[in-house]
Amino acid sequence: MLGFSRYNYDRFRREMQPGRSANRWNLAPEPGDEAPGFELQSLDGEMVKLAEFKGTRNVVVTFGSATCPQTAASIAGLRSLAREFAQPLVQFLLIYVREAHPGADLPPHHTMEDKLRAALLLREQERIDFPVLVDHLGGEIHRKYGALPNASFIVDKSGRIAYRSLASHAASLGAALEELLDREEQGGVEHAIVRGGEDVIAPPLRTFLNAYRAIERGGLDAVTNFRGELGIPGRMVLRGGRMARPIAEHPAISITTAIGVLAAIGAGFWAGHELRKRRFSEQPYQVYDKSGKPPANEEDFTGVGI
Repeated sequence: MLGFSRYNYDRFRREMQPGRSANRWNLAPEPGDEAPGFELQSLDGEMVKLAEFKGTRNVVVTFGSATCPQTAASIAGLRSLAREFAQPLVQFLLIYVREAHPGADLPPHHTMEDKLRAALLLREQERIDFPVLVDHLGGEIHRKYGALPNASFIVDKSGRIAYRSLASHAASLGAALEELLDREEQGGVEHAIVRGGEDVIAPPLRTFLNAYRAIERGGLDAVTNFRGELGIPGRMVLRGGRMARPIAEHPAISITTAIGVLAAIGAGFWAGHELRKRRFSEQPYQVYDKSGKPPANEEDFTGVGI
C-alpha cells in the first residue's frame, strides 16, 4: 500500500516541475528498445494486450489523466491523428494513470473504482473515440514507460519503439507515422526508427491555454494548491487559462467569433473616421465659443468626436 500512496501522491508539489521529467525521460524505453508489454482492461470491459498487435499493426501508446494540463493540451491532436491513421494500419491506445493535480473532486486513486471513474470522465469530456485502458493502481505500466505525465510511444509491428514524444506532440507523431508507414510499405520492414527517434517538444502556449480546465477537474483545492506551490507564475497560468478557456474548449468557434468581433470593430472605426471627415469638411465642431472658454454647464473633460 505504501507504494500506491507514493505513486498516487495526495497533492502537487513544486519540486515535481520539469527537472524531474528530464530524468524520467532518460529512464523511459528508447527508440529501438522492446516495448514493455501490458495487458489492461479498457473502459468498455475488454482486455487489451500489446502483444496482440505484433506483426499486424503499429500502436501509438499515450499516457494521460484528467487533471494533467499536457493531456488536455494534446488530446485534440491525438483525436485528429486517430481519424487520419485509421485501423488496420495504426491502433491508438490511451493508458489512464495517476492524477497530476488531485483534489477533492478527483482525489488520488485509492481503489480501481476511483481510477475508472476518473478515466470515464476524461473520455467523456475530451470525446476520446479510441480505446482508453486503465493502468494498475500502483502504476506498474506507467512506471515501465518512465512515469511521465503525457508521453506517447509509437510501437511498430516488431514490438519495438520506433518513436517517442515527451508531451504527445501531434504534428511530430503524425510525421513519424507517415515515415514509418512509407518505410513499411516500400521496404517491407517491420522495425524502423523514424524522425530521429524522438521529440521533446512541450508547446507552452497550448499547455497554458488548457491548464486551468485540467486542474479545475481536481477541484477548488487542486487549483488553490497549484497557485500556492508556484506562486506568481502559478497565478498567471491559472488566470490566463481561465480567460482562454472558451478558446481551448471550442477553438474553431472562438476564433471565428474573434474574427467577427475584430471585423465589426474595424468597420466601426472606418465608419466613424469617414463620418468625422465629412462633418469636419462641412462644418467643424465648435465645442467652445469664440471666447475660448467652455460653456458654463460643461466640465473640463468635454468629449470631442465620435
